[in-house]
Amino acid sequence: MAKYLLLKHYRSSHEQTGNGQLPPMDTWTPQEVHDHIAFMDHVADTLRERGEFVDGQALSPEGTFVRFDGEGRPPVTDGPFAETKDLIAGWMIIDVDSQERAHEAAAFLSSAPGPGGTPIQEWIEVRPFLEQRPTTVE
Repeated sequence: MAKYLLLKHYRSSHEQTGNGQLPPMDTWTPQEVHDHIAFMDHVADTLRERGEFVDGQALSPEGTFVRFDGEGRPPVTDGPFAETKDLIAGWMIIDVDSQERAHEAAAFLSSAPGPGGTPIQEWIEVRPFLEQRPTTVE
């Protein structure tokens, strides 16, 4: 078994596969939001039944990027192009037998309903957990 992080990229300003641009969730009807969240719960339950679900959370759209800017200097937040950053809408950790199975689970997650009940086909980033720390050569 190998652990994978599934990152749900919400790209309202980027082209979506099949659906054009996805409107922001705050413009969806309450029923559309409910159906979307219920589907996320269904995916988690399905993976849990298979023994593959580890954890998952939705994330707030608010957030900042921060980086170190040198000793004694305040941290830099958001950088010069904050308006172009992706929104990570949520994440899920799964523990599956293969990368192919991780891709199947990500595709299932990507089929969540959006406005009008149409699958939003959002991009899901699939990242394996690092199983071993890299070794250094001296």
